[in-house]
Formats: sequence, structure tokens, C-alpha cells
Amino acid sequence: MTVANGNGSWLERSRKAVWHPCTQMKLHETLPLVPIARGEGAWLTDFAGNRYFDAVSSWWVNLFGHCNPRINAAIIAQLGELEHVMLAGFTHAPVIALSERLGALAPAGLGHAFYGSDGASAVEIALKMAFHYWHNQGQPQKTGFVSLAGSYHGETLGALGVTDVALFRDTYAPLLTRHATVPSPDARNARGTEDARAVAGRAADALERHLQRHHTTTAAVIVEPLVQGAIGMAMHHPHYLERARAACTQHGVLLIADEIMTGFGRTGTLFAWEQANTPAPDFLCLSKGITGGYLPLSAVLTTDAVFDAFYADDASRGFLHSHSYTGNALACRAALAVLDIFRDDDVLAQNRARGARWSTMMQDFAKHPKVHDFRRQGMIFAFEIETDRPDFSRWCFAEGLARGMLLRPLGRTLYFMPPYITTDDEFAQLVECAQQIADNA
Repeated sequence: MTVANGNGSWLERSRKAVWHPCTQMKLHETLPLVPIARGEGAWLTDFAGNRYFDAVSSWWVNLFGHCNPRINAAIIAQLGELEHVMLAGFTHAPVIALSERLGALAPAGLGHAFYGSDGASAVEIALKMAFHYWHNQGQPQKTGFVSLAGSYHGETLGALGVTDVALFRDTYAPLLTRHATVPSPDARNARGTEDARAVAGRAADALERHLQRHHTTTAAVIVEPLVQGAIGMAMHHPHYLERARAACTQHGVLLIADEIMTGFGRTGTLFAWEQANTPAPDFLCLSKGITGGYLPLSAVLTTDAVFDAFYADDASRGFLHSHSYTGNALACRAALAVLDIFRDDDVLAQNRARGARWSTMMQDFAKHPKVHDFRRQGMIFAFEIETDRPDFSRWCFAEGLARGMLLRPLGRTLYFMPPYITTDDEFAQLVECAQQIADNA
């Protein structure tokens, strides 16, 4: 396919016709859009033949490389059977198989899957379910939610109400229902000789105090397990999850685990929650890597107790939420192919070995005088760059592209979250690029 015909360059046509996400469009007057023609493995290629290593997995979604032949084949096979049918009053084989497999793989007790299109919609579903659950239980006063300082859960109105990133939230504040925020267990908040577990314990103490005072009006607590992404890859000890689960159980509050980013192997286990020695959350929100970066899909897994609260003769007690493409057959088939790869290729064990090797490869770089707070959780690597550049994020993005690397810093936090099929040589190229950026920052 080509878009080079017509008046003017296609880059200019794209800039005028396409409103790009999370973008100040005026910046593209001086920072050209990157014209991607094709992808293969961990690499993207533009129309001029320039190649870019996808170090952020195209916003954290691509697990097994671009144009993965096994996922391609699964989608092609599904195209010959069924592309889509509405899930209200109908069902189909891929959505049943995916729901059963997710229920079997997830922390015990999360056996009911409700589908959406993206991460923010999964959070919206979980928030609405939690609110409606208490309404059906005869406790309509439980309408409040609690999230962590620095939390990010999406950009729809409900998700923004539990998001604590001013850039995304403040403009829309008049439209939002604001909810409570409690301290983050971010290990970088250590005081004195505190370790990560102690920081997590101190943050959990604050959550417990809040629930002691407000549990009668609180519907749910929502957390990003182990890693808070958008605030700068803030990593915390699983002790916080254990304490949060215990506090929510004690005070009769539901618990939502937002694993949009951390799910599907990013933290070293299939789901980050597995690293906490505690029962499952009441809701597990999944998206991003679920289809390997191919098609929009999200899922909310929940318990028998939640499901049963909606099961009644009265239609108004049902969960009346939908979108036209709920449980799309093609997306579900892609997700099943992703789960097949995890199973057949022993991906989690391979990732543990890769993560250890790559961490060793970064030891010298982590000692760079401009690099601070180097940290790793599974297949997520992050560090801060000391710089006086007021536009560091944009500058770093451009410098990365000039060196054939797709980087997208979060403020002064530079992170690597590459596809799982990345080779050691490719990761070494990425570290070399980061070294050059730090040298010039």
C-alpha cells in the first residue's frame, strides 16, 4: 500500500488529517512524523529503508515481534471461519477458549471474563462493576475509590478519576469525580536506611488508616501491581500487595489489580500479582500484550462472588455494559496464539534468563555519572538521566531515532521494554545508544 500520491507529501497529509494520540500536533511542524512501512521481529522500517529497534514494544503491547508468523497464521485461519459476531445473545469458540484459559492461568478464583477494547475500558468496567456490586448488595453508599499517588489507569473519564498524573487529569477536572489518593509504595521514596519492603509497609500503613476511616463509603482500591508505569516506572515490593489485600478483606472493600502493562510476563511472572503471597484481587484488568500487539482487546477477570451479585431475574441488576466489538473473534484468536507461544516456548523461563543477562550487560552503564536509580522488574529496565535539558524527553526521542532506536522517555526516566524475541546483540545496541544519550544529556 502506498500513500505517496496526491498533493503534497504523505507526511504532510498525515499531519493534517490524522490527530495523533498523546501529541501536541504543533510539534510536528519541526519534528517529522516517522513513516513506518513495515515491521519484522523487533524492528520497524520506514519508507526510506531506515530501521528502528522497537525498544518500547510500541507502547508496551508487542511481545513476540512484528509480523509474528504464528500470530499471523492464527488470525488468517480465523478470518476463514468467523470475523465477528455480537456477544450479546451469541457466543463463539475463540472467546470461550480464551476465557477458560485466562481463568486457569490467573490467580485462583478469577473465573469470569468480561471483555473490552483497551486498557482504559477495562478499568472503566472494573470501576462500574465494583460500584454496581455494592448497589446490588444493598450498600449504595459505597461509591468511593482509592488509588495510589502517581497512579495512571487510562484517559476515559472514570479512569481519569483514579489517575494521579496532572498532565492527563487537570484539564478535565470539571468533568471528573475525584477520589481518594494514598501514598505510593515507590521504592525510590525510601527514607534513611529503609529498603523497598519498608517503604511498601509504610505506604500500606497509610492505606489501612484510610480504610479504617472511610471503608463504609469506599467501593474499591485500585493498584498497579509492582510497577506504576506512566509516573516513571515506579517499582515497589510485593509486600504492599499482600497488605492491601488483607486491608481490603478486613474492611469489606473490593480490590482492583490494573495489570494492563504488567500482565503477560513483563514483570517476570505471567501476572505481577503472582509475586505476592496473598489471595487474588477481586478484579484483574488485562490488555496491551494480550494479543501480542495485533488487535485491540482487554479483559476483566473477576470472582464468583462478584458474578453472583449480578445474577438475577431483574435486568437492572445485570451488568449492562457493552461495545459493539466485545469479545471480537479475531482478537480472541490472536490472544490464544499468544498464550500458545508462552506455553510452547517456555517464555517465562527464557525471559528470566534474558533479564538476568541483560541486567549484567547494563552494570557498567548503570554506573554512568548521569544515570541514577537503575532498576529492573522482570523485562522492564528503567533509570533516570541527570540533565539540564528542559526538553529532554523530546530530545531523547529524536536522538534515539537518529541512532535507529525507538525510545519514548517518561520525563527524565528512560526505560527499556523490548519485545521478548530481542537478541543479546540487539539489546547491546540499545545499551550503546543509551550510553551515547547519557554522554550528551
